[in-house]
Amino acid sequence: MKLIVVESPTKARTLGRFLGDGYEVMASMGHIRDLPKSKIGVDVKNNFEPTYVVPEDKEKVMNQLISAGKKASQVIIATDPDREGEAIGFHVEYLLKESFKKGKKMPEFSRATFHEITKSAILHALNNPSTINMSLVDAQQARRVLDRLVGYKLSPVLWKKVRRGLSAGRVQSVAVRLIVDREKEIEAFKPEEYWEIKAQVSKHKSKKDNFVVDLYKIGDKPAKVENGKVAQKIVADLKKAAYVIEDVVKKEVSQGPMPPFITSTLQRSAANLFGWSSRNTMRQAQQLYERGYITYHRTDSVSLSKEALAMAASYIEEKFGTKYKPEHPRVFKTSSKLAQEAHEAIRPTKLGRSLEIIEKNCGANGKKLYQLIFSRFLASQMTAASIAKTTVTVTADTYTLRAIGEIQLFDGWRKVYGKQQQFNILPEVTKGETLDLLEVLSEQKFTQPPARYSESTLIKALEKRGIGRPSTYAPTISTILNRRYVEKVERMFHPTQIGVAVTEFLNRNFDTVMDYDFTAEVEAELDDIASGKRKWRPVVADFYKPLGEKVKSVEKSADRVKIEAEKTGEKCPECKEGDVVIRVGRFGKFLSCSRFPDCKYTKNYVEKVNIKCPECGKGEVIIRRTRKGRQFYGCSAYPECKWASWNKPKPGEKSKPKAAKKKSKTSSKKKIAKK
Repeated sequence: MKLIVVESPTKARTLGRFLGDGYEVMASMGHIRDLPKSKIGVDVKNNFEPTYVVPEDKEKVMNQLISAGKKASQVIIATDPDREGEAIGFHVEYLLKESFKKGKKMPEFSRATFHEITKSAILHALNNPSTINMSLVDAQQARRVLDRLVGYKLSPVLWKKVRRGLSAGRVQSVAVRLIVDREKEIEAFKPEEYWEIKAQVSKHKSKKDNFVVDLYKIGDKPAKVENGKVAQKIVADLKKAAYVIEDVVKKEVSQGPMPPFITSTLQRSAANLFGWSSRNTMRQAQQLYERGYITYHRTDSVSLSKEALAMAASYIEEKFGTKYKPEHPRVFKTSSKLAQEAHEAIRPTKLGRSLEIIEKNCGANGKKLYQLIFSRFLASQMTAASIAKTTVTVTADTYTLRAIGEIQLFDGWRKVYGKQQQFNILPEVTKGETLDLLEVLSEQKFTQPPARYSESTLIKALEKRGIGRPSTYAPTISTILNRRYVEKVERMFHPTQIGVAVTEFLNRNFDTVMDYDFTAEVEAELDDIASGKRKWRPVVADFYKPLGEKVKSVEKSADRVKIEAEKTGEKCPECKEGDVVIRVGRFGKFLSCSRFPDCKYTKNYVEKVNIKCPECGKGEVIIRRTRKGRQFYGCSAYPECKWASWNKPKPGEKSKPKAAKKKSKTSSKKKIAKK
């Protein structure tokens, strides 16, 4: 019997369908061996030697694997093809080998690596066995040790100097710093007044041929209208001016498709289109991968295999016709200089697959994500869209105005999405032609502060700075939310008072750890370990030595930080002396007296959004949170009214009446089975 070890039961079942008798496929259920939870588990005096243990909840799985391993003639490690998967495989192999007593014949061990769970990919991997890649294992081990050292060394300092129960992390603290820095930019921002001025013009006062031109230049300088007085003068001048077409430029523009998805772009697109968290996106992608529907979803490479390119070309020609298939396959270059192992981009393993089957096996959200991946992959191999771009320049005495219009000539890759782009279609005009003025429009505006980070833009910022890798974005964001360093309001990240206090303390006392460039350099060094260019222990030593010295110094000399509580403007109803403030605790926000601990007054904090409940119409819509910290909206009249939604309702919106559910024997059986 040949034993194949993978991470998850779903992946095990999918492999089992492709393999005949003689194979047993078992799941390790993730990491089977890890650093201990109760202590640091890294011997800093002994060259950073890690101590690994088998967690209690994994002992049963370990014993089952050992039992199966003793019956096997061959053990094949088929965990995921990245650092994390390689490390899981290494620890499984180590434990199985350790279980064999001296003199007892040990089975042959090998590594099977594949980037898609299809029969051909699995058989190819089994026919071309390899061994555990220790460079990848060392890179994962280095990251784990570094993160453990930072957490165990910095967290106690935060307990002493800020508040008990706080924690720091090598990547998470830098991610919080990004959000805090952005908030400071917003607070420091001073809006500046400016005016937008347009003119509605036409050919021969015809309403059919009217169009709008924007003020572009005043004399030879770009138009900059700073206040209402200047705007008034320009409007008065434009009302008297003669309008003449100075130039008409027509240009055909070719618009190529985006490359296929990598981990970060998939997470960003799902956040923008569906409002999903990066963790949810990865959860949906994981099941699609394990079912064999898509290639491996942790990748920062946009390359595609020859087989994938041929598959796309054949499908495009059959479904859309030859004009949608480019003469040569499109090849995209990976923009990240620090891209990890040479994986493919995320793509379907087969085209023409039934969406009903995907929905049946992976649910509605799995189907939505699959369609997104499918469309992006297919579009990436289609011909460019063709756009006719027209720029009309108009003079009005000393002023120059301009209008830009676009018409889609050929949809190309947009065919997959069904997009038609018709933007500001302009009438046919010629150089030297005079125009009639219909109206001058002016509007006062103010410059806007930089936008807060959403999941999409935060991942983009981390990726741009070289902080973190495909496998770390989702857990990093979940961690900073769960630890209440940031909160999500209307899909945007806001730092909490705790997040601000911790960030300022770490910035002041551990500036190197919090430095964006330094964090990116460490990521680059981890990549060097993965590619075999560097050894992991010296990298950890270079990081830890100055950190250890700094910790001792900060514990002695740094001042204690006070976390500023948010004031409500109300007096404490209990002691009548203190102010009611908003504090952040383990389970979120709550109201408290500013004189705590002298006054013990507390009350639940209810965050209203000034909208009536769309179901009962009596209660207020308030913001609630799940146990894991995810925000949702509910009715203040709960439990009398049980309305709840992930999305904020619009003012005056009414809930649609729920259709009565039909009872059936089948549904009853399903409910019993589910219970």
